[in-house]
Amino acid sequence: MLSVILSNFNDMFGNISWNDADNVRRQILEIPAMVSRDEKYQNAMKNSDEQSARLESERALQQVIFAIMADNMELFKQFQDNPSFKKWLSDLVFNLTYNKDGKPYEPPQQEHNQGNQDTAQQP
Repeated sequence: MLSVILSNFNDMFGNISWNDADNVRRQILEIPAMVSRDEKYQNAMKNSDEQSARLESERALQQVIFAIMADNMELFKQFQDNPSFKKWLSDLVFNLTYNKDGKPYEPPQQEHNQGNQDTAQQP
């Protein structure tokens, strides 16, 4: 799953000259879990229709983007200035996190490269 997300990201936005592409990728993988912990979004998933939940997801995503702005200004800038990036990220987050039980998203465990002999765990 993580490799699919990163592959889609690279296909669509690999042409952007990110100053710290690894940090951007890491944060994109963390964003769905951050959004899914938003109480208003969880409540909307449980008690509202999908359209209302989508609006809460987008509101929560906006809050997460503002929260990580200090750590990654270029991700914030793309989110604010690039409509296709904002739509892609909004769709990704909603599709990964939406469920009728309102449960927080649990990201899959880190995938390891098949050819990578280094077995050290990342923090």
